[in-house]
Amino acid sequence: MFNPSKIIPLLCLILSVSALSAEPKPNQKIIYKKNATADLKLHVFFPNDHDVKGKTPAIIFFFGGGWNGGSPTQFYPQCEHLAKLGMVAISAEYRVKKSHGTEPKTCVTDGKSAMRWLRTNASTLGIDPDKIAAGGGSAGGHVAAAVATTKGFNEKGEDTSVSCMPQALVLFNPVFDNGPNGYGHKRVKAYWQEISPMHNISTTTPPTVVFLGTKDSLIPVATAKEYQSLMKKSDVRCDLHLYPGEKHGFFNKSKYDETIAETTKFLTSLGYIKADK
Repeated sequence: MFNPSKIIPLLCLILSVSALSAEPKPNQKIIYKKNATADLKLHVFFPNDHDVKGKTPAIIFFFGGGWNGGSPTQFYPQCEHLAKLGMVAISAEYRVKKSHGTEPKTCVTDGKSAMRWLRTNASTLGIDPDKIAAGGGSAGGHVAAAVATTKGFNEKGEDTSVSCMPQALVLFNPVFDNGPNGYGHKRVKAYWQEISPMHNISTTTPPTVVFLGTKDSLIPVATAKEYQSLMKKSDVRCDLHLYPGEKHGFFNKSKYDETIAETTKFLTSLGYIKADK
């Protein structure tokens, strides 16, 4: 016999599980750059009480995928978390080889365009133009770091008087060495010295936090330690967090909770997140 009293609790349980497993969704997708192959968008997460007339710290993430592919959805969890803590958090689209037939330097060019667009439109979005961090994973970490360290790779006709420099970097197993023994050297051989973040560190490089697994087959621990050493020689903060036994891409899987907690601590220490959040 049909018993509705048993069905209703079951439906409530299903709806509850569905809500918990719902994917994060941005509040807005805004075109920041138009070109022949694509309209590139910023996927924006606003805090619940966001004041568009205020000046809220922000962070922009660049997805990983070897400069070949990938999706902004990779950083939706981080964006949702940081937006809940009061930041404007953004995951950016940029051109990649599979979709647009581009090479790595184009990824960096788009990264710089995204930063300049944010800074130019900061007052419209309620963002503090002097508190915009950048982050990314793997090749996206390279994009963020290269935007902060390299001098070239600007879009033709773009207003370079607007700074593309982020004020902080959050890098997850990043590609920051493109030298002869580094990742992707063959693809950037003609211009590796100009595009390799490790070879362009200076006193103006922003404070940085790096997350890396000790079993990463693409980014050696020795590379991360050398990067940290070069940063310290330039008198720039570089926090390095190593995770024993973890492989490439671990930060969105086994150690998401740990890495987002350390990201929060880092951004709080810089004043991007209020300490009581």
